[in-house]
Amino acid sequence: MGNLFGCMIVDQSTVAIKEKFGKFDEVLEPGCHCVPWCLGSQLAGHLTLRVQQLDVRCETKTKDNVFVNVVASIQYRALADKANEAFYKLSNTRSQIQAYVFYVIRAFVPKLNLDDTFEQKNDIAKAVEDEWRR
Repeated sequence: MGNLFGCMIVDQSTVAIKEKFGKFDEVLEPGCHCVPWCLGSQLAGHLTLRVQQLDVRCETKTKDNVFVNVVASIQYRALADKANEAFYKLSNTRSQIQAYVFYVIRAFVPKLNLDDTFEQKNDIAKAVEDEWRR
């Protein structure tokens, strides 16, 4: 019934993307908002601000020719102040993160021996983080 009168509720820990005649208008914070559909306004979608986890499994070869399965658990979230960029510029967030992690692991691990791979897991994590922040 609220949609009929243009009232929309945005849940806690999410934001909504409002468009006017198909163009980005504003990011709606949690709470009740008026989105008058008769004046060309509509919700394009919602974006969660909660921390999400992605487990990335990658098989790679070490310097001493041993194949290892590396599992990296990546925790990520959208930033509220960059919600419009996260909504419009990223089409498949999980696949893009997975590609970054594959790239870093497959570049870093082949330089190490098997024993060094287990000892330097923090260095691998740091390499993934550094690549992500670029």
